[in-house]
Amino acid sequence: MPQLPEDIIDRLTAMERRIQQLSTAVNSRPALNKVSGGGVEITDGGWLHVLPPSGGPAVFSVGGWEGDEFGLAIRRQTGNKALTVYNGDGSASSSQALRIFDTYDHEVFADDVVTGGLARPWLAMLPPQDVTVAHWPQTTATTWTTIAASYNPVWQPKMQLYLQSRVSSGAAGSVRVLVGGNQWGDAVSAGSEFNHTDAVTSDFDAAFGSLLRVEIQAMVTSTSGTVYAQPQLMYGRQS
Repeated sequence: MPQLPEDIIDRLTAMERRIQQLSTAVNSRPALNKVSGGGVEITDGGWLHVLPPSGGPAVFSVGGWEGDEFGLAIRRQTGNKALTVYNGDGSASSSQALRIFDTYDHEVFADDVVTGGLARPWLAMLPPQDVTVAHWPQTTATTWTTIAASYNPVWQPKMQLYLQSRVSSGAAGSVRVLVGGNQWGDAVSAGSEFNHTDAVTSDFDAAFGSLLRVEIQAMVTSTSGTVYAQPQLMYGRQS
């Protein structure tokens, strides 16, 4: 066997050691699961799916959808839809509704992509009220008397209430509103309007979801007479 120069053997040994080091570095590099000081961009119809360990539909999907459409979907770990922004029509230009689903896949919220605003849920609206004053809630009492009341669940921190009041000829009186048993806004003279927006409670977190009693009270401040009041608008508002 021919003798190899000693420097060639040394070089081969060093090269083998270097290859082993490189192999170790490649196989022991940290997982590429963190982005620091930058972002991730997916282009050209790409998509991202996050799959649950047990299999089934992705709990989070975003990116290319059917055809040219781009969309987004969030599912519960059971596979039921929770939120979607896609149509499934394959179009890249159609308006996509934002939809929220309950655990039975019922669509409980959606925006109106035709004119804007809310598509679901359908919100209750006050029906037309009797315009005959004699039929309105009324009192002849000379002390504060509840003439109308309702209960409403607390979903929003504020409320707006508008009502009209009247008083019989020659008489005088006052009208006020109680919310949760406390006076809400200032009392007004009978015959004027009450239009007030304010918080329904000082502790919204504690009151959330509970039933709130709203009362209209009136009283006659003259010797005699009748005070009338009719609510004509009431709805919850944001803070």
